Amino acid sequence: MTRTDTTGDTANGRLLVNGRFLFARPTGVQRVATALLHQLGARRDELARLFPAGVGIEAPAGELAPQVAGLPVHQAGRRGGQIWEQFTLPRQARGPRQAKGQGRGDVILSLSNVGPLAATRGITMIHDAQVYTAPQSYSRPFVRWYRFLLPRLGRRNLQVLTVSHFSKQQLVDHKVAAAERITVIPNGVDHILGFASDDAAVRRLALAPRGYVVALATTQPHKNIAVLLRAFAAGAMRDLRLVLVGKTDAATMRAAYPFLPDDVIFTGMVSDGELRALLEQALCFAMPSTTEGFGLPPLEAMLLGTPAVVAPCGALPEVCGDAALYADPDDPAAWQAQIAALRDDAALAARMREAGRAQAATFTWARAGDLLVDCLRRCTGARA
Repeated sequence: MTRTDTTGDTANGRLLVNGRFLFARPTGVQRVATALLHQLGARRDELARLFPAGVGIEAPAGELAPQVAGLPVHQAGRRGGQIWEQFTLPRQARGPRQAKGQGRGDVILSLSNVGPLAATRGITMIHDAQVYTAPQSYSRPFVRWYRFLLPRLGRRNLQVLTVSHFSKQQLVDHKVAAAERITVIPNGVDHILGFASDDAAVRRLALAPRGYVVALATTQPHKNIAVLLRAFAAGAMRDLRLVLVGKTDAATMRAAYPFLPDDVIFTGMVSDGELRALLEQALCFAMPSTTEGFGLPPLEAMLLGTPAVVAPCGALPEVCGDAALYADPDDPAAWQAQIAALRDDAALAARMREAGRAQAATFTWARAGDLLVDCLRRCTGARA
């Protein structure tokens, strides 16, 4: 029988998951937070031994079920916002002085880049350092707020979590936190297998299998979509089409990139099942980002058997390894060459599909959950 107790004279209090992200618009960060929340829910019994006073989600007032991912939800304060996160949330946690009988007090776990400064025992996942390395991709108030907040969380929290060794080094370089105070928990990618493939978008857009390349519809400068637009300009890729996925529409893209080719296809927002089908039937997925804290989209494609062509930047080489093709982020001709190689060389495409599946399969949410619980154990002084 395995027993978990704590060092010192008293036990830990509760584990409170910061549930503000449950009301946020869906982004990659929210997807990661949701997946990790489900991993915590699947480990309720183990967490109960680490946190004998309870494990739950603390959220602002709003329409939420009484349980999310099998964890109880407690709602207090007005819905959403930084004021709730910075003031209401830490008041819900009992610190060491207030937690009589609860020993070390409650731990607040924040999984979406920011957490409350006033938390006496916080753990925050900071996904990247892009407010330092790519500030042009965000508003000035956003950059100022994050640059104020992140290093203070890095000093005050029990531990900072991040998603790649690249991001960890960036956080160290920009003095957000010391290396020994940062734990790397890579994302999983196997969530994409949980969605039934739905070819509605493929049929609606009249896309031919292996006749198109998928990329993200975004105007953020660090996503560097301009190099792909230039690669596909003036029919340079012959019969191949560029399909941009996401909410950004043609008018917005053309305002940012006047040279936008007329034959680029915009999907608009699609369901997870439609995204799976779009990826499965594509020739490849292209990600020319000049920096990424992790790089989940190319791994999703790779797990589905679709090759990825990425820039050798940020965490992309770390997560894609030798299982992706690489192209210079500033050279449209390099993107044309790699994409054309996949189109024209069936043996190469087959090798990349096999290698991509194998590489992506090493990134699972179960592994991420194990690493998260291990971090919670270390941070709270618990031993098994």
